[in-house]
Amino acid sequence: MKKPFFLLIMLMAPIVMWAQSKNSYNYTVDLTKVVDDKVYVELIPPAIKEPEIIFYFPKMIPGTYAIEDYGRFVSKLEVFDKKGNKLSVSKVDDNSWKIKNANKASKISYWIEDTFDTKLKGPDVFWPAGTNIEEGKNFLINSSGFFGYLEGYKETQFTLNVIRDEQFYGSTGLIAVKTNEPLTKIAKEEKDDAASKRVDVFQTENYDRLVDSPIMYSKPDTAIIRVGNAEVLIGSYSPNKKITAKEIAENVREVLMAQKEYLGGTLPVDKYAFVFYFTDQPVYSYGALEHSYSSVYYMPEASIEQMKQQLRDFAAHEFFHIVTPLTIHSEEIGMFGFNNPKMSRHLWLYEGLTEYFAGNVQVKYGLISPEEYLQMIQEKMITAEGFKDNLPFTELSLGALDRYADQYYNVYQKGALISLCLDIKLRQLSNGKYGMQNLVAELGKKYGVNKSFKDEELFAEIANLTYPEIGQFLNTYVAGADPLPLKEILALAGVQYEKEIVSQDYTLGLEQQAITIAQHEGKPSLAIGNVDALNDQGKALGFKKGDILIKINGDKIPDLGPEIGTFIQAQQAKLGEGKTLSYTVVRKNEVLELSTPCMLVERARKHLLKFDEAATAEQLALRKAWLQP
Repeated sequence: MKKPFFLLIMLMAPIVMWAQSKNSYNYTVDLTKVVDDKVYVELIPPAIKEPEIIFYFPKMIPGTYAIEDYGRFVSKLEVFDKKGNKLSVSKVDDNSWKIKNANKASKISYWIEDTFDTKLKGPDVFWPAGTNIEEGKNFLINSSGFFGYLEGYKETQFTLNVIRDEQFYGSTGLIAVKTNEPLTKIAKEEKDDAASKRVDVFQTENYDRLVDSPIMYSKPDTAIIRVGNAEVLIGSYSPNKKITAKEIAENVREVLMAQKEYLGGTLPVDKYAFVFYFTDQPVYSYGALEHSYSSVYYMPEASIEQMKQQLRDFAAHEFFHIVTPLTIHSEEIGMFGFNNPKMSRHLWLYEGLTEYFAGNVQVKYGLISPEEYLQMIQEKMITAEGFKDNLPFTELSLGALDRYADQYYNVYQKGALISLCLDIKLRQLSNGKYGMQNLVAELGKKYGVNKSFKDEELFAEIANLTYPEIGQFLNTYVAGADPLPLKEILALAGVQYEKEIVSQDYTLGLEQQAITIAQHEGKPSLAIGNVDALNDQGKALGFKKGDILIKINGDKIPDLGPEIGTFIQAQQAKLGEGKTLSYTVVRKNEVLELSTPCMLVERARKHLLKFDEAATAEQLALRKAWLQP
């Protein structure tokens, strides 16, 4: 261990000097030197005045609303003075270290382990907020998991020097100060090794922007889309080359162009990066995380055909975050406390509105049909039923980190429905001339990137910009516990809504409550978890708890991922009178075939939506304003 450590110090010290400034953090990380699945990080800190100071790694970061404790992944943290003498350092907790004689500190060094394959104890790190160290293959640098900050110096400039293999490229929303610089200032015996290395140099105005700017290094697979005034980079890592950046770009181009028009033709960013990490490992969960100038995606590796609509939905949602919270945010977000975070009460705005826009833009610009859009709304209504409907949404937001953590996913369901209601209500009050797009544009002009609103004043500000009725709506249905008036609001646009209808239908025999996930042949698979939740069709098949589902009607069930929904819909369409429903299952290591005739099952169909064929001219005009450009 000592030898690689020494070589890294010899190699990295000259690089750090290139960018050194007394008023800046100067970080260097060498991605070409991986030891025990860790990389070495060196920091020349800004001039410290205090004799004692705390060095922090984040407890959590914006957008995740969960504890990560990134400091767990740091080891062998040491601090040196100008003469190379070690200073006293003591670990306070998982995320902080106390440095004594800090005003003499000249260098801080440590090793970083990644989150993707860690065996360390602690909270799970949401994959897109995590870090990856795959020597010679891929490095995902979410800065919260690589770099720390000093107490009281969070607003100081950061310089980041990344030493990489010359064949690697860094996909990021940051614009490099220097890129592809040769590694020339090195020890003599290292010259041959250095010929294949390059250095990229990045700078940010403060720690918030550094954490807000992930970088993924791998062999380049990139594509560029010009969207109005912005250059949009697609960076992809697919270990088995099942999907390419070019395919992703072609798939999301239409929705990005539609978003530009949706936002008035001009975007609040000049560069944006979509960073895609696709895994060929078993997947229990996947998703995306927004940043102001980029977004990171962790997804199961599949073909573009299997992922088409989900990629569009993901990209549309994350890209809209350039509006909220980049240009519209409260003080809790604008001055985020990485180690003492305070929650805002407006998740309905940051996530709910963003999710609403992601669907509404697609129907407005013809990427999905109005009927498909109603189905999208219906799915959100159904999913929202699994959460507390009498919990004020502002309270959910304030408690999303702890007491209401189990309710957080509702921000993408009921949160989007709140914005749907507001949009239709605004258009009714303005005779179709003003909606949520207009409101967001006005809020963006009033606040912007560098100005935060006061959390408790937003509803009054929105009422002042719009109508008293909108302020009343927000206080009743967002700050209050009343259920959303969905039937009344949707009727304004000529949409008929029934909360529940009991009817008979052919089913696959599996209610959602009956299904669980279990391991089979090293992969997560669908399995029977609760036989009591089976409907009559499922009971007729003879399912037992623990059955692993392999095939339906002879067709192999795909790996859990974006294509599973399409597969289930296709199997559902095969059912009918006189037909047979069959399953292949694994039960206690024995493969069994279960089959039974299709039967009509009484089931409650919930949240039914359809366009009213007898809609009035007034309703049709409002529907047009809602669903058309």
